[in-house]
Amino acid sequence: MMEHTESPPPRQTYSYLRELVQSRGLSPKNRLGQNFLVDLNLIDFIVNHADLTKDDLVLEVGTGTGSLTARLADGAGAVLSVEIDASFHQLAQETLGPRNNVVLFHGDILKNKNHLRPEVLTQLAALQKEFHTKRLKLIANLPFAVATPVISNLLLSNFSFERMVVTVQWEIAIKLAARPGTEPFGGLSVLVQSLADVEIRRRLPPAVFWPRPKVASAIVRIWPRPKKRAQIPNVQRFREFLRDLYTHRRKNLRGGLHSLPGVGHDKAAVDAKLAELGIDGGLRAETLSLVDHRRLFAAFGA
Repeated sequence: MMEHTESPPPRQTYSYLRELVQSRGLSPKNRLGQNFLVDLNLIDFIVNHADLTKDDLVLEVGTGTGSLTARLADGAGAVLSVEIDASFHQLAQETLGPRNNVVLFHGDILKNKNHLRPEVLTQLAALQKEFHTKRLKLIANLPFAVATPVISNLLLSNFSFERMVVTVQWEIAIKLAARPGTEPFGGLSVLVQSLADVEIRRRLPPAVFWPRPKVASAIVRIWPRPKKRAQIPNVQRFREFLRDLYTHRRKNLRGGLHSLPGVGHDKAAVDAKLAELGIDGGLRAETLSLVDHRRLFAAFGA
């Protein structure tokens, strides 16, 4: 834990960031998805959409140089910022200076693809208790390498997030917000939209990052909805069901459901259940509504 300072770090322009990183002999690592946002207007855009007050505890994934961290700390009650890269973790400690409402965590946010690191969750719970925060928010320029599992695992966790404002690859953004019957719609779309509302707020060209990625990105706002979650009795099992169902994406529903592990139904039994549901087994899963996905889960997901 750090003590507050009145001297904020310089604003993260391209020239400042490049000089800072090079002066430490560092370079962004592509394998970690390290692309730093250098458009100050877009950083302001993210912070404005966070709508921070002192009642908020913010989780940031990807501290980087600490530029966004500082902005978040100025508005929020407390910030937990997670950085996997030891060199950038140390750099952020230097650039941020001592702040009593910031914890910089060095390590991976993920234990593995389907689980969050327990130490991060323990730290979140401790900060909620210490600062008596009322809302939890994920505000981050997410590293490309972990964006999807971070969003999914946090939505499935026992922590109740009020909102998420994140940058992700454009391809991921359109999957998150896709509608049934469109090409990007799939298991990720169903999972996230069954737990939250999704809005793409801004498309970002590669030029607003350093180093420039090869693809466009987006700022996405996600609103977790407890009423939606309450309609799914076991959210972890729901994710597994969707993963297994969309493994056979090219098959129709009849074939995909017959191939599910552990179902133990022949195609005639699958057809009988689908008939009870009033769902055509010749359709593909990606054409179905969120409601029909939940009905399928209730019938076949146990």
